[in-house]
Amino acid sequence: MSAVEAIVAALFAGAGMRRQGPASAAVVAAHVELKELIKDRVGVAHAEVVQELDADGVEPVMLRDRLGEVLIESGVGDDEQVLVAVRRLFALIDLVPDPSSGPSAESPDRRSTASPASDVASVRGGQFGDHNSQYNYFGGVAPVGDVSGSGSVGVGGSVYAPLTTNVVHAHVYPGREPVWPVRVGVVPPPVHCRQDRPADHRLATAMAEPGAVLVGQVVSGLGGVGKTQVAATIANQLWSGGAVDLLVWVTATSRVGIIDAYAQAATASTGIDDPNPLDGADRLLAWLAVTDRRWLIVLDDLADPADLTGLWPPVVERGRTVVTTRRRDAALLAGRRVIDVDVFTPAQARNYLQSKLEDHPHRLEQADALASDLGYLPLALAQAAAYILDRGVRMTCAAYRQRLADQRRRLSELAPHALPDQHQATVSATWVLSIDQADRLAPVGMARPVLQLCALLDPNAVPGELSASRAIANYCTDRLGRPIEALDIDDALHLLRRFSLITIDEVAGAIRIHGLLQRAVREAVAPDQMRALAQAAADALLEMWPPVEYDAARAQLLRNNVARLYEHTGSLLLDGEDGVHRVLFKSGDSVGRTGLAISASEYFQKLSIAVDARHGPDHRDVLETRYFATFWADSEVPAEKLATFMTLLADQTRVLGPGEPDTLRTRGDIATWRGMAVNPAEAVAEFEVVEADAVRLLGADHPVIWTIRSNHAYWRGLAGDNEGAVDAFHEILSYTLRLYGPDHPRTLSRRYYIAFFRRAGGDPATAIAELWDLVRDTTRALGPHHRETLGYREDLAHWQGEVGDPAGAAAALEELLVDQRRFLGRDHPDTLRTRDKLLHWRGELRNSPRG
Repeated sequence: MSAVEAIVAALFAGAGMRRQGPASAAVVAAHVELKELIKDRVGVAHAEVVQELDADGVEPVMLRDRLGEVLIESGVGDDEQVLVAVRRLFALIDLVPDPSSGPSAESPDRRSTASPASDVASVRGGQFGDHNSQYNYFGGVAPVGDVSGSGSVGVGGSVYAPLTTNVVHAHVYPGREPVWPVRVGVVPPPVHCRQDRPADHRLATAMAEPGAVLVGQVVSGLGGVGKTQVAATIANQLWSGGAVDLLVWVTATSRVGIIDAYAQAATASTGIDDPNPLDGADRLLAWLAVTDRRWLIVLDDLADPADLTGLWPPVVERGRTVVTTRRRDAALLAGRRVIDVDVFTPAQARNYLQSKLEDHPHRLEQADALASDLGYLPLALAQAAAYILDRGVRMTCAAYRQRLADQRRRLSELAPHALPDQHQATVSATWVLSIDQADRLAPVGMARPVLQLCALLDPNAVPGELSASRAIANYCTDRLGRPIEALDIDDALHLLRRFSLITIDEVAGAIRIHGLLQRAVREAVAPDQMRALAQAAADALLEMWPPVEYDAARAQLLRNNVARLYEHTGSLLLDGEDGVHRVLFKSGDSVGRTGLAISASEYFQKLSIAVDARHGPDHRDVLETRYFATFWADSEVPAEKLATFMTLLADQTRVLGPGEPDTLRTRGDIATWRGMAVNPAEAVAEFEVVEADAVRLLGADHPVIWTIRSNHAYWRGLAGDNEGAVDAFHEILSYTLRLYGPDHPRTLSRRYYIAFFRRAGGDPATAIAELWDLVRDTTRALGPHHRETLGYREDLAHWQGEVGDPAGAAAALEELLVDQRRFLGRDHPDTLRTRDKLLHWRGELRNSPRG
């Protein structure tokens, strides 16, 4: 019989035992555990099978007609944990016939199984052997054709009987004294060139508290950070120092494994063999609670906190429990001390690489940069060092960096052929189990797409509002074929946090994810899914972008995420259904509005080249990127900027037509730069023509019209018509108040120009009073550290100096300079301009009679 047929047989037998009457707790637990393992492996792709397994009784028809092929398709028959659970269940129901006795009608416990539809309640094996207890591990099954007798089970239209190979009889041997100290399980040896970690000290300090009754220590962190080594270090220290009488190292990846290890420890520490491992586990826990022996139980790599239900070691003064896990479930952490293990520090990473490559110093070229590229992840550094050492002398840290930067190479291609330090998986594979497990938990199927979306964004700070994004909800709805709401996304994010796949900073409102995990996740995304993922992520970022950027740090976070998204999905954002995704324009414009005009121009120049290569020079989005590249370009040579706008206008007129808003907007900019390059009167004359054409072609209330009118009014003032400029800006202010409200930056800027031209017209006292009011209102509306607020404060101080108060101007500018350096940066153009004005008014103050 194949392994798959054995699994189905075990499910038959367990279901039959439970339907026949009250089954022992051990049988029920083993049967439930087998079903849970199968559900876990089968996953959401076979929801109907999972639903059937969730039912109280498992119908034979379902098993015969569907489950076998699902198990084959899912590869469950190759899963050792499942097979161990099968052997346990067979052993508990004694479904292994005595090899000395064949099928016999005389045996009262042996009943014929005539067909696949036979009552599986009749499948029972007879007692055999000389002892009061038999614990029969079933070693394999084989087809026997059409048979009748004990233990035969119908599967898929055939009748099979368990094979009695490797039957083990476990006996109770009371009174066998253990030899102390006792060590059960294999503690991993220290890895080569291991670095001392802060977690080592925290765990050792916790374990060394004299006379303390300690709750369990939970060593938690992302896969690959070295949690097992932290636990192994303290275990080896306590063992070698004679601080424990019993050391039990448990590989806690399944409940079956934990029970087996506990049973072994019970035998080793009490001298009694229990026929049922569950009984042995109970015996160990009871003994740990009352013994005078000092003990340490290490549960390494706990996959599911539920596996420890009823199996937590007791909390006693003489005992210590350490759990290593990627999980961060509240039920696991509550009431226990958590030891978080992070990645290496830069110094630790450097020391590690130096130790590994010390015999080849030339290979350390760019070692620090490599450590940073790998996110200081210990697992990745170990495998990178092994890869470098496995290659010829030309392979260095610098050469490895080049290969790592090549996105065409998958992470698995950068792993050594033989993994170092007994690693069980490559970097790219180490997180697969956690992702699969998380994706199978409620909300089912949500963890993977949400993690894939995070993998496209900034690893240092994915916006926390991801959970509230309508775009993300719509994407997941389409992908999963069921309605998804914001709560489902939020649940998925916290599910990923429970598996240490992400961290959530509730205070900063940001999600963090390791860069290498991101890459591994991206590499696993099916090509036909990437476009929709990229579109959803871009839609979500655009949705999150506030109409007014009140918070500079928030705007920077969004720009960082757009940059990462474009880096990973570039071309997919350039040729969507609507052309270039608008979030790329939003991000570049945001850079310019922070005052970094040259950076914004460079951004749009690069974007224009990419779009041109994708769509050709006459594509509408190419023309728009050219516009913004010119708009934000350096203005030190106005004639050059004017010429660039003139070239763009010719192309826009040819491709878009003269009546398009974009074309008219460019004509307005040409008028502005003609004023800069020639004189204000030339600008006024050209704006009169542009405004008339725009009203005729677009209508009087089109937004482009009011932008043109604002610039027209500005140049009227610069041409000497200050009163006309004030009147025009009052009219424009009425429009912006109606359209945007009193607190919008455009409304506030119109008020500024009213004060500006009132001052230029010879009424500085009124202008200063208006600017005081504007600073107050801008501080309230945009915040005290917004660039607009800081800019209005700069002008207010300068105007104070102009009306004869250089001391007040200098004091205000000193205070402003501190804020600008803090919130804009020391080298920001606004900061440098304020510094120059401060030097000016300090000089004026020294030269004044009072100075």
